[in-house]
Order: sequence, then C-alpha cells, then structure tokens
Amino acid sequence: MFQLAVCAEMVFRHLPFTERVRKIAELGFHVEIWDWTKHDIAALQETGASFSSMTGYIEGDLITESGTQALIQTAGQSIEVAKRLRCPRLNLHGTGLDGNGMPVRPTPVVTGAMWLAAQRTLRQVAELGRRADVAFCLENLNAEVDHPGVPFAKAADTLALVKAVDSPHLRLNLDLYHAQIGEGNLIELVRSALPFVGEIQVADVPGRCEPGTGEINYPAVARALAKAGYRGVVAMEAWASGDDEVALHRFREAFTI
Repeated sequence: MFQLAVCAEMVFRHLPFTERVRKIAELGFHVEIWDWTKHDIAALQETGASFSSMTGYIEGDLITESGTQALIQTAGQSIEVAKRLRCPRLNLHGTGLDGNGMPVRPTPVVTGAMWLAAQRTLRQVAELGRRADVAFCLENLNAEVDHPGVPFAKAADTLALVKAVDSPHLRLNLDLYHAQIGEGNLIELVRSALPFVGEIQVADVPGRCEPGTGEINYPAVARALAKAGYRGVVAMEAWASGDDEVALHRFREAFTI
C-alpha cells in the first residue's frame, strides 16, 4: 500500500556506502541518502537502486540574503545529481545543518520578517522544482533533542510555509519522529497535513530506532494513513536497535496493512 524506503546513512553501517545501498535495494526497499557530495554518484547509479529522496542543498538558509543565494545555487546543483539518480524528491531544512545535525546559523527566535523571507526563498525553490519536474520537501525537525536552534522546526511551521507557497513542487517531508518529540498527536497531524505531504519519515521515540522500539503506535498511524488515502513514500530514517535486517523487517511489518 505504501512505498517503503530506508535511509542508507543509518543502517548496515559496517558496509561501504555503495554496498549499503545495494543491500537495501536487494531487500525490496527504495533508498534515501543525505549529503550527496560525500558519495560516489556514478557508483550509486550502478547499484540499480531506486532512490526516493536526497538532500536538496549543500549550504544556505531560508532567511538571509547570502544564505538564500547559497541555498538556491546549491539546490540547482542538487537537481543535476537528482536527475542522474532519478530521484524525484529533494529534502530541505529550516537552515543548513553541520555534521552533527546542529544548525549552522542557530535562530532560536523567528520574527515575522523571517517568515516572509522564508516564503520568498521557498517560492524560488519551488520554481526550480517546477522547471526540473522534481519536488522539494521541507522537513520538520525537533529543537528539543536533536536540532536546538533550528528555525521553522515544528511540523506546524513547515506546513504553514508549504501552504503559503502553494506549489506541487514544494511539499512537506513529515517526519513523525521529530513531530512526536515536538508536538505529538500524530494521527491528527497526518490527517491535517496529508494534502501537502510529499513523503513521511519515521523512527521511534525515544532512541530514534526502528518502529516497535519505543512509544509510537506505528501500526495505528499506518492504518490512519491508509484510511486517509495516503499511498506515497514512508521512509525509515532510523538507527537499527540490533540486527539491521530485523530492524527493516519490523519497519515493513508496521506499515503493512
């Protein structure tokens, strides 16, 4: 019913990256990657994997003049790589993140002017997506545990921005791990956000491991998604709590209706 994908950055970490991608594909999942500049794109092409999402920029932010220029420029570069990988979705955040997931430009307070600047930037991003026939997806993050200081962190924030731009080439990457920490009430959240969702990412809370290891009732979430008519990508962006293949099996079970 859903298109299941797995983030290659977080599982089979004992394997070289290209072999991780190949293994995930052999197990019947689509593949997601983070910073494409760290990988051999030609080698990834040769795996034959189906790539569902990748990071859609290298640096920049949504609110400053220099940051916007950098984001737009590197989003264009990312589109070219996405074409090579036949990857239809490119992921965005409220601001650039460093190697530890910390915001390059922490913004604990977001002003009205920043909201307007973010809307202008995202309209430009959506136009890039329209020209290339790809969708950029703006991801909600949590500022409480993993990404303190990230602006536009909550799902309510990212949803408001996506609605304001109102383009099929700017969608919401609804990350339910982050939403559980930052907001909760996941089933009502997915119901209200669904018309604007480009993909859904999952991990359990606490620990950010596969579904079934924490407090989130993912089978109930899956049933709510199915009842609401969602047939898109659900991606496991989670660490394996133990054996990687067992973790992927648990993920598949949670989202098999």
